Amino acid sequence: MRKLFIGIVLAVLLASIALLYIISTEKRSLIVTTTTSLYATGLLDELKAKFESKNPGVMVKFIATGTGEALKRASQGGVDLVLVHAPSLEKEYAEKGVIEKNGSIFAYNYFILVGPSADPAGASGKSVIDAFKSIYSAGERGKVLFISRGDRSGTNVREMQIWRMAGLNPKNKSWYIESGSDMVTTLSIANEKQAYTLVDVGTWLFMKDKLGLRVIVDRGDELINIYSVYIVPSGNVRDASAFKEFILSKEGQETINSFKGGGLFFSAIWPVDNTKWLRETWEKWSKIKG
Repeated sequence: MRKLFIGIVLAVLLASIALLYIISTEKRSLIVTTTTSLYATGLLDELKAKFESKNPGVMVKFIATGTGEALKRASQGGVDLVLVHAPSLEKEYAEKGVIEKNGSIFAYNYFILVGPSADPAGASGKSVIDAFKSIYSAGERGKVLFISRGDRSGTNVREMQIWRMAGLNPKNKSWYIESGSDMVTTLSIANEKQAYTLVDVGTWLFMKDKLGLRVIVDRGDELINIYSVYIVPSGNVRDASAFKEFILSKEGQETINSFKGGGLFFSAIWPVDNTKWLRETWEKWSKIKG
């Protein structure tokens, strides 16, 4: 009986040790909803690989979608961190407490207007607001098409803000087509139909060699595109904080700045701290309805 008792105790002890080992080696999931422009270019995969090498107990999982959907998913639970680029939507969800009130700007680039090489709207060389006016006029005459994401993504929100600033509403016009899809798909449709569209420069540079479109407008304050990171208070705050800190670290910022030779994205903090200027610009766009 004594041997049997000792055997049972040893078996329980070994089982407990095995269970503790499994628990200790099981990776924690960090769920990140993100704008497709960051994901489709491959930037996030590079940041993920470097972060996980330093944090082997964490597995980062991305859900790539438009900014509006990324924030909506955060409000529904099961999300720990969001990476987005629509200040007006970010402000709305921060005020609701879905995401932390003070997110951090970690990168920026620019939106650009692209279209057919022939530029049938005569939009090239104009400000983006005047270019939109020219496209609207040409669309009404049956000369051009415009492809919108139409998905409440950061790009779609900025597009609608520009239409509003131009004093125009293209909704329900026959020449205005909403793809309801990601940027890569929307660009492909614009290319197929030889239409105009607004795109972030990162996705454009990633895809431009496969397209028969050209840059129409790439200058102006209306085209600044700011990326921010927010922790979701109801989620895995521990690992979300660690990933956020890594993105904002020198290594993370260097990775963003040098990605694919540079030019797709610009770091917000390194080598020059642009956060004051970017925050002021973010505040401006957070107040414009899109």
